[in-house]
Amino acid sequence: MDKLMWGIISTGRISGVFANAVKESGTGEVLAVASRTQEAAERFGDQHNIPRRYGNYEALLEDPDVKAVYISTPHPMHAEWAVKAAEAGKHILCEKPLTLNYPEAMSVIDSARRHNVFLMEAFMYRCHPQTARLVELIREGAIGEVKLIQATFGFHAGFNPESRLFNNALGGGGILDVGCYPTSMARLIAGAAHGKPFEDPLEVKGAAHLGETGVDEYAVGILKFSGDIVAEVATAVALNLENVVRIFGSEGNILVPAPWFGSKAGEPARIFLHRNGEEKQEILVPNDASSYTHEANIVAWNIEKRQAPPPAMTWDDTLGNMKTLDMWRQAIGFQYEIEKPDSNYPTIDRRPLTVRQGGNMKYGRIPGLEKQVSRIVMGVVGGGIAHTSIMFDEFFRYGGNCFDTAYIYGGGMSEKLLGQWIKNRGVRDQVVILDKGAHTPHCNPTDLTNQLFTSLERLGTDYVDIYMMHRDNEDIPVGEFIDVLNEHLRAGRIKTFGVSNWTIRRIEEANEYARANGLVGISAVSNNFSLARMVEPVWEGCLASSDPESIAWFTKTQMPLMAWSSLARGFFAHGHPAGHTDPDMIRCWHSEDNIRRAEKLMDMAKEKGVHPVSLALAYVLCQAFPTFALVGPANLEELGVSMKGLDITLTPEELRWLNLEL
Repeated sequence: MDKLMWGIISTGRISGVFANAVKESGTGEVLAVASRTQEAAERFGDQHNIPRRYGNYEALLEDPDVKAVYISTPHPMHAEWAVKAAEAGKHILCEKPLTLNYPEAMSVIDSARRHNVFLMEAFMYRCHPQTARLVELIREGAIGEVKLIQATFGFHAGFNPESRLFNNALGGGGILDVGCYPTSMARLIAGAAHGKPFEDPLEVKGAAHLGETGVDEYAVGILKFSGDIVAEVATAVALNLENVVRIFGSEGNILVPAPWFGSKAGEPARIFLHRNGEEKQEILVPNDASSYTHEANIVAWNIEKRQAPPPAMTWDDTLGNMKTLDMWRQAIGFQYEIEKPDSNYPTIDRRPLTVRQGGNMKYGRIPGLEKQVSRIVMGVVGGGIAHTSIMFDEFFRYGGNCFDTAYIYGGGMSEKLLGQWIKNRGVRDQVVILDKGAHTPHCNPTDLTNQLFTSLERLGTDYVDIYMMHRDNEDIPVGEFIDVLNEHLRAGRIKTFGVSNWTIRRIEEANEYARANGLVGISAVSNNFSLARMVEPVWEGCLASSDPESIAWFTKTQMPLMAWSSLARGFFAHGHPAGHTDPDMIRCWHSEDNIRRAEKLMDMAKEKGVHPVSLALAYVLCQAFPTFALVGPANLEELGVSMKGLDITLTPEELRWLNLEL
């Protein structure tokens, strides 16, 4: 086979190790190196006999002969250059941790998927034959049922506040630098014990010492897995640790004395197996290369598959490990400064946020609002500034401009996060804020006003594009609500208004009052609407408009419907809905007619070659009246599936067939 032409981004110590490993690989060759200065690139190139040297990373990515890149910058720069490498069509091996946190990892993987390039997180120990043999022993039941895993990786670096190991801005601390090894090992062993490539912990607890720069200098984590497997993991950058892995089972234990670097080329790796009542056994694992050479070969051998097979790090494995590291940091109360709610969290590629060319977003109009409104509306449910930024940025790139939030969501944090993101990106004039207030039991004109002022402060804006009452209170004459909403409309605090979870009767009463008194009426409604019938209210006071009578009324009046839970809170997302175990899902959506709808949906999705969730969203968007689908994707992959619903057109007959009317 032709050798894989590598480019190395960054010229730190580990880049030199990798450059030497590639020379021994037989599958690759280092063609180019890039540094932040030409001098550093030249020096590294001379040391490792690399012909092409670039004084900036962009130039290397523009080299058409470079087919794969090895990224070894400090952690906070991984995401930017991995995304840019994917955009340039380069295959990617990125040093661990893949990114600073789970949301960024999600974005990098999404970029690799969209640009169809290979991506692997560089845990070299996962590529060493020692690790594969360890997994075999666990799966063979060599020590019976796994009960306890102990894994440590730590060293004493010597304190330097400017070094990447202790610098908050450079992602310093033990958990990200080397704590990621023990967590990935614990997850690997827990998975092997259950016949899976890996397993994510059910809960993570921890304690740590945070030093004067605010990063974790040494830390301990406790991970609880299914099957009563417990793992103790420890890490440090200011303390020498034992750096071994021990696994205790019902019939014995295993010791891996050199788990992270394995053995040198030509030397066997050693695993010690001690079965209860027997002599300790030394298992020798043949090895013909360094961990880094194995790593380079595994990339080359699996380029066409876009991922390497386990125990190398798959995309899902990386996502699970990043989420575990986030949970560990959360357990010790540690956030990087850039992750704090009021930070100016950057775009993943560090470029100004723009709408991606060739997008498929569709738009509609809401009476009283000059801006067009994206037919898909992003729900704002919190999750921190990193997750918010990653999700909102991508939605915006798709052409999405409408965001749904409310006074009560997250105790106000959802409004604050949305406001911070809008401020960070400078896009207030380009987005539509759909905000809600006056939720029961505070559903009255006075509380509506007080909550609106609070929401404006949280959002950091002087107006809301669409303001909706979150509930109704039929003890109050409808005219009082119309009067106060018109007051805020005239004052410019809202551009237009609507209601959520209101009956058709009250909506008609409100608009009749407005007409009779020369006032503006309700311009949009946000009730539940989806292919699935809401069997019981998700929350008290919730109303659905999926019934034939409501559909007929919306069709007749052409009242815009902004459908919350447009995908029935995931009813169609995970295989056959009869298999759901979540009690709220069962309570709210399970019924014979909904299961029949889901079965018909899956049949039509298979016939059309689309995802069932995309088709379920198309059902909402293809009605004979203006609809806007409110979605709450948990990750970028789910967002992408939702976006594909915009490309599906359903005929009136297909809509009736899905809804059991034909």
